[in-house]
Amino acid sequence: MKGTSYLMLLLLPILLLVLAACASSASGEVRPSVQQAVLMEPDQKTPEVSTEELQTILREKSATVFDARPFQEYAISHIPGALNVAAKPGVSMDLYISDPSEVARVVKDNKSAPIVLYCNGPFCGKSKRLSEELLEAGFTNVRRYQLGIPTWRALVGLTQIEAEGVEYVWEKDHTAVWIDARDPEESSADPILNTRNLALGDVSAAKTDGRLPMEDHNTRIIVFGRDGAQARAVAETIAQNAFHNVSYFAGPQETFRSATIH
Repeated sequence: MKGTSYLMLLLLPILLLVLAACASSASGEVRPSVQQAVLMEPDQKTPEVSTEELQTILREKSATVFDARPFQEYAISHIPGALNVAAKPGVSMDLYISDPSEVARVVKDNKSAPIVLYCNGPFCGKSKRLSEELLEAGFTNVRRYQLGIPTWRALVGLTQIEAEGVEYVWEKDHTAVWIDARDPEESSADPILNTRNLALGDVSAAKTDGRLPMEDHNTRIIVFGRDGAQARAVAETIAQNAFHNVSYFAGPQETFRSATIH
């Protein structure tokens, strides 16, 4: 989805948070920042975490974070550090749910292990369904980032792509911009077709010389490098320049190259 309609979809969770914050302010309550906000739906069976809390959890590795969406969605774009497991057998796509037994396997069947789930935002039921099945299975420390990946993109800006996602986007999305984060000498000595070289510290120049899509900040931008650390550093800088759909590939450039060859 491109243009204005995509931007409205991206900003909808933020609008809901702002309205909730304004309501809190009008009632005399302390108003949280948008980074500290949660959806606060009634009758929730598991508590929520805010964007700020999720960032702390990922940084400190204090919980296992699961992306509750199908693998292809996860592979194309997911919160860095999140894991994904197979679907529960025999469930239709409209009622998709990750397999709770696979979640249990990852946490070594520790029913008190801290778990955080997320999916596609306020209107997505995947993390709710999975959280309820985990509760029924006896898990006692399950939380949700119900604002989901749309809000993460809006507030944090950076996602990660897997090799399977690279292959899918390379074949299907011919509007995507592919950024080579390697040093110019390394990139020119070993070029990858249809990619643009943009090393760290060169983002400002790329905004004026056409390497970054200044006329559509919603364009999918995927960054690879010599390794994941190099790719992430450049991707973070691009996202901090108001591009809304930035992912980085955490593997080596040889693996990236293999995913683009068919």
